[in-house]
Amino acid sequence: MTTVQTMLGTCRAGAALALLIALVSGCAADRDARVPPQVHVAPYDTSQGDALWAVAPLANESGVSVVDTNLVADALVAKLDETRGIACLPLNRTLAAMRALGLPAVRTPAEARALAGALGADALLVGSVTAYDPYDPPKLGLALAVFARDGRARTIADPMKLQTAYSDRDTPVRSQFADRPVAAISEHFDGANHEVQLALQRYAAGRHEPGSALGWRGMLASMSLYVEFAAHEAVGRLIEQERLRLAQPVAAQQAAR
Repeated sequence: MTTVQTMLGTCRAGAALALLIALVSGCAADRDARVPPQVHVAPYDTSQGDALWAVAPLANESGVSVVDTNLVADALVAKLDETRGIACLPLNRTLAAMRALGLPAVRTPAEARALAGALGADALLVGSVTAYDPYDPPKLGLALAVFARDGRARTIADPMKLQTAYSDRDTPVRSQFADRPVAAISEHFDGANHEVQLALQRYAAGRHEPGSALGWRGMLASMSLYVEFAAHEAVGRLIEQERLRLAQPVAAQQAAR
C-alpha cells in the first residue's frame, strides 16, 4: 500500500470517527433537551394579585365504584395552580370549610356561593366524574361548573380593553343570573381518540423524559398521569370560556343570559 493510500485510509477513518462522535453527541443532546410545558393563562387583571379559586369534592356519577374522586379533584387543584393568574386553595381547606358549614356535598348554586364566601375565594369549581376506565386506553369523563362568589366575577384588564362585571366595584349581576355558572363543560376524554392523543402529545412535551421508552404514550399507561392530563384540558376549556365571556361588553353578557 502506498503512502498516499495509507493517508487516505487514515482520513476516512478519522472522518467516520468524527461522524460517529457527532451522531452520539446529537442523540445525547436530544435525550437531554428541555422544552417548557404548556400552561394556561387566565384572562384576569392580576395587578392586585391572582384570582383565588377553590375546588369542591367531586361526585361520582360514572357507575364505577373504585373511582378516587378526591384524586381527580386534587389534579384539578394542581392544574388551576399551574394557571398563570389563578391561585387555588388545597382540597383539604375546602373539606374543612364544608365540615364547618355542615355541608356533606355542594348540591346547589346557593351552597356553592356560600362555600366560596366562607373560603374567601372568588370562584368555586364543582362537578362530577361521569366516566372512568383506568385500563389502556384510559377514559375519563368530567362535568364541571364554575360559580362566582355572590354572583359576581373578577375584573380583567388587557391591551384589548375587555370588559366584565366580575368585580366587587361593579354593579352586581341581577339575582336571577346568580344561580347560573360563569363557565361549564362536559367532556369525555377517551384515550383511543386520535384528537385526544394529539392533545396528550402536546401536554406531554416538557412533562416527560424525551429519551424514555414509551415517551408520551407512557401517560396512557398510567391512570394518575392521564387524570392530570384530563384535568389540564378541562381547566383550559373553562379558562377559554371565561376569556370569551369576559370579552363581551357587560350589557351583552346580561342580554345573553
